[in-house]
Parts: sequence; structure tokens; C-alpha cells
Amino acid sequence: MRTIETIKSGKNYTAVNVGTLDQIIEHELPMGPQVIQGKVFVGQALGTTGSELSFQTLVPGQDSGFLHTHKTHEELYFILKGEGTYQVDGEQFPVSEGTVVRVGPEGRRALKNTGNKNLTMLCIQYKANAFGEADSPMTDGNILPDPLEW
Repeated sequence: MRTIETIKSGKNYTAVNVGTLDQIIEHELPMGPQVIQGKVFVGQALGTTGSELSFQTLVPGQDSGFLHTHKTHEELYFILKGEGTYQVDGEQFPVSEGTVVRVGPEGRRALKNTGNKNLTMLCIQYKANAFGEADSPMTDGNILPDPLEW
């Protein structure tokens, strides 16, 4: 079983390593009486305060195992490798490397690997409707006058 490695942390940051995309399958996530092979939540290790994120690898033919919704969290699914079928509210569509899917809290969702290689995805979940107009990345960010030093 692979574990998350903390690389470095400080007052305003934490850096971790979950392994290469091919090593995500080595993680195990206990979920009640079952263990999900190839899934790892990373938010706690990072100390995130506004989102959760997880990586998951599905082997050919494997699906996520269940439909699910959320009470308040919206999710973004980034397909990093492989190909599959995603379903939301009974509608199905193909996904592959480079696909990004947003699902609102009440969306009934699941993912299946329909390819002949592993499918690896990154999921970021966060509280829905938390951003307003003032939260635009163009207005929230501050470009500092300090020179970059490497």
C-alpha cells in the first residue's frame, strides 16, 4: 500500500507526493467494511481549508462502484489518463485525457473505465456557490513587485 509523503511544509504551504499517476493504483482507501483500491484523498495531508481532493485509478472495465450525490459540495473531475464513460442524472458521455467535468451537489454521478488501459482522474470538491463576483482570479490575486529569485 502506497502512502502520502509530506515533502515540506511551512506557515503558508504544504507539499505532498502521492506518487506517479501509474502509482495511484497502489493506494487503498478504507470505506466502512470495504477497501477501495486505487483511491486516495489528499486534503487532510495538505491541510486544505476550502476544498478536498482525491486521485483515483480505475482498471479496464471497473466503475466507481456506486452512484453518489453530495449535500453541499460541487465537484470537478479531471481525467488525467485513459478513457471512459461518465454519467450524471442518467445521461452518459465519453471522457478521456483532458476532459474536465463539473457536477453540482445533487447530480447523481458515476464513472466507468471503458478503455483497455487504466483510467486515472483527479477530483476536487468544494462548497457550491461559495464564490461571488469579488472572487474572480483577476481581482483576488495580487502581483507582487518583489523580483523572482531562484
